[in-house]
Amino acid sequence: MGGHNEKIWTDDPRERLRVTAGFRLADVDPGGTPGFAGVGQKNADAALDAGVGELSNLQEMLFANSRSGDPLRVLLVLQAMDTAGKGGIVRHVVGSVDPQGVRLSAFKAPTEEERAHDFLWRVRRRLPEVGLIGVFDRSHYEDVLVGRVRALASPAEIEDRYEKIRQFENELVGQGTTIIKVMLHIGSDDQKERLAERLERPDKHWKYNPGDVDERMRWDAYMDAYQIALERTSTSAAPWFVVPAEKKWYARLVVQHLLIDALQRLDLTWPAATFDVAQEKARLAAT
Repeated sequence: MGGHNEKIWTDDPRERLRVTAGFRLADVDPGGTPGFAGVGQKNADAALDAGVGELSNLQEMLFANSRSGDPLRVLLVLQAMDTAGKGGIVRHVVGSVDPQGVRLSAFKAPTEEERAHDFLWRVRRRLPEVGLIGVFDRSHYEDVLVGRVRALASPAEIEDRYEKIRQFENELVGQGTTIIKVMLHIGSDDQKERLAERLERPDKHWKYNPGDVDERMRWDAYMDAYQIALERTSTSAAPWFVVPAEKKWYARLVVQHLLIDALQRLDLTWPAATFDVAQEKARLAAT
């Protein structure tokens, strides 16, 4: 686990939450905290704070290496039903690093221009540059989730998209991109409570979308669509991680861990100076 916060985990959440053969979404407890050895939110919040420095340092190192030609970059894909906490991940985890080193893209319904192209066209245009951490708030997976549930494409076309997604992600990995795909998993009852809270609080009304209730009516269909997408597109190159997200503190801690772990696996070092350090010290001292 690279030494990051090892004492708070009974085992590596990367292995515990990874989607592998035989995975069943229905077996995942959205209120669980698998692998967490702490006693609750207080310990998790402290661990999250403790990880900020390490994540920030690794992100800066990734950025620094890109300036000397390193092609590495990281792409965090966040998928979830509405209210599952994608925004909280962006603010509390990704938001702890230098914003210059992050590219955030939120995917809404495709525009007329985007619909005129292949479904991956708009995704390619929003990929992070080398040296950056890219974050997709929703992603190309909308095209096999919403597309499947709402029958926006034929079954044959949806099936073809799974293969195109696998090829696309393999291509990215081959070019130096580390892909972290996270499904934030909540239950229907928990979502209902979160939506109700948005209606009760005037400061949350801006977050409420009447269309979310329409999507709730298709909950079972969405769970089926997620199950299929996870099965078809969790690969060794770009695995899925299903993160229980009813306890927001747990989900944030896990995603931070996944990011730190991914960056550690890149074996980054600070790039060597391209100038004579001693000479520059002498020149500077003389000014």
